[in-house]
Amino acid sequence: MGKIYYLGFYDTSENRSENRNCVLAATNKMTYIIEAIEKCGHAVDVISASHTMNPVKYPAKCVKIGEKSRLHLFATLPWGNRIKRVISRRYSLREVYRFVVRNLTADDILIAYHSVAYMPLIEKAKKKVGFRLILEVEEIYADVTGRAADKVKEEKFFRLADSYIFPTALLDDKINTKDKPMTLIHGTYKVEPERENNIFPGSGKAGVHKTVHCVYAGTFDPRKGGATAAAAAAHLPVGYHIHILGFGNEADTQSIKNTVDSVSKNAAATVTYDGLLSGEEYIKFIQRCDIGLSTQNPDAAFNATSFPSKILSYMANGLRVVSIRIPAIEGSAIGKYMYYYDTQTPEEIARAIMSVDMNDGYDGRKIISELDSEFRNDIARLLESEQ
Repeated sequence: MGKIYYLGFYDTSENRSENRNCVLAATNKMTYIIEAIEKCGHAVDVISASHTMNPVKYPAKCVKIGEKSRLHLFATLPWGNRIKRVISRRYSLREVYRFVVRNLTADDILIAYHSVAYMPLIEKAKKKVGFRLILEVEEIYADVTGRAADKVKEEKFFRLADSYIFPTALLDDKINTKDKPMTLIHGTYKVEPERENNIFPGSGKAGVHKTVHCVYAGTFDPRKGGATAAAAAAHLPVGYHIHILGFGNEADTQSIKNTVDSVSKNAAATVTYDGLLSGEEYIKFIQRCDIGLSTQNPDAAFNATSFPSKILSYMANGLRVVSIRIPAIEGSAIGKYMYYYDTQTPEEIARAIMSVDMNDGYDGRKIISELDSEFRNDIARLLESEQ
């Protein structure tokens, strides 16, 4: 086995001033996988496809990440009007392609976090170089767009992979029709130790304080169910508090705020919009909560195969989880630990919240720790498997 490379839209918080495009959830998962590979004794060269969204250009650089690994950031062109944006994207992808064909060999492994942006790049480079391709597929983008042409392109691209990393067994069944080597990772298996804090009055876990704190943390995309989670407060008695944390575009954020304001006027329970938190602020906040809410529209196409990463975040911080019942969750390694509801309505979510037994002996951190150990063994076998 040669070197291990990992392609994705990746950046570090230390480089935030360059405003390179990347998604926090994807970056967090990539970081976890990098750390897991390092624990197996390997270094990782991360190839970032992220371009700047600032109106200035930046030079290429290579920075150390983790214990053994490096991040390659490429030169960018200024972001600006539509023409500049097209040129900037193409320039960044060209730089990535040049790096791949100049540095990778047939003995090397390229792990690629699936993106339609660089599908042609990978296809062309693999034919030229012959590296081993491990494709990390988090979702099928054609399921989101609904376009038949996109589906054909993605299916062709998926067949290029020598092996796969999937978030769910359902995605493996759908894509890995040739039964190639694969491993599952539902999200980030990083246990968060208990932090000392006193965010809520009389703070402490349920049974110590009288209020049961529930939290929805995530995108305000209407398909993800944040507004429905907020509306569940109207069907809860005194002693429950639903917190809404997250992010979204201006319209979706305002819609969430409007729902919270409307429900809070008449609800016996409490519901609040608590803004966007990250890092230690986010961890400390949700650790003072008791129940995490994974509420999303079960009819959305991507829910057939994708896994809500927020569930693992809740569990890693010790929360019990109320979730919509969908195969991707129920059939997963953590499926038996959920409190489910079957219909995406505020009433059903409230019933599921009230059914949670705070004395059930549940230990989310222990479950996540066991999944972490299993994944490290699995990724080691995947990297060392012969093709």
